[in-house]
Amino acid sequence: MSSEIRLAFAHPSERAAATAPTHPLDRISLRDHVVEVEIGAFQAERGTTQRICFNVVVEVTPLKGPIDDDVDRILSYDRVTEAIAYELSAERLNLLETLAERVAERILMEPQAVRAFVRIEKLDRGPGALGVEIVRGRDAAHQDIDANERPHPRLVYLSNDAIAAPHLTGWIDQLEAADRPLILCVGAPDQPAVQTGHVMTQRRIDLLAIEQNAWLLAARDHRCVVVSTRTELDWAIKNGQICVWAPSKIVLDAVDGPSAHPSDAVALAAWFAATFAAKDMLVIGADLPENADVPLRSAPTGQAVL
Repeated sequence: MSSEIRLAFAHPSERAAATAPTHPLDRISLRDHVVEVEIGAFQAERGTTQRICFNVVVEVTPLKGPIDDDVDRILSYDRVTEAIAYELSAERLNLLETLAERVAERILMEPQAVRAFVRIEKLDRGPGALGVEIVRGRDAAHQDIDANERPHPRLVYLSNDAIAAPHLTGWIDQLEAADRPLILCVGAPDQPAVQTGHVMTQRRIDLLAIEQNAWLLAARDHRCVVVSTRTELDWAIKNGQICVWAPSKIVLDAVDGPSAHPSDAVALAAWFAATFAAKDMLVIGADLPENADVPLRSAPTGQAVL
């Protein structure tokens, strides 16, 4: 038992050695890689950064033949640190468990990688280090989808007049028949939102106002499902589910968030469309923003054919 406890708190390299398979594998390691980042599920962890420490061991298939001192033939340490940087920049995360899973999965995309040991610790949340450690093998890693094979959704922004229009169901029928994943976006209701006089709390209230309208739209057509997370959206895109974007979580968790204010809902939707590499965005019943990273086109609410 004492040896098991010692191994539990040992460096991942020792765990890798203790659980090594019968056939020999090489290992590369990254020790005490400290990054300062905003992460955490508690409100006190939002709007501030903290230090987190990575210790990573990757078991790799031994090379056949001479290395010839050629860096292109080995799994570089840079690929490990790049995997960490990539996942930290993708979105703000609440859980170390999520971050560890994603880092391990990205490392295991490397052809040589067989197993990944990932330990992540928070250094500033108490007198000691608080962390998680996972072990993942290639057989458990999800296969990455080539960017060219990913479905490109069509985003449609609906104004309040469009939501209330008598031919809303007909529009959705036509959009659904286009055989492309469909994400609907809305703005806030016409009634003014409660004013708090505080920038951060007001932003949350304004985003929640948009979500009220998302649920109103979902009530008008049973095919529309309100979704708020990347996981839900990915599933919807892959499975042909029409969804309505509830923006709070994705906007607040974005590392490089939108410059558009929630009151400028069309520009906010255009930012979101760009994050999904949408081919275009249709705006029904509202003015187009001056600048957008996706092609935009508009249609009036009185137009029954899209």
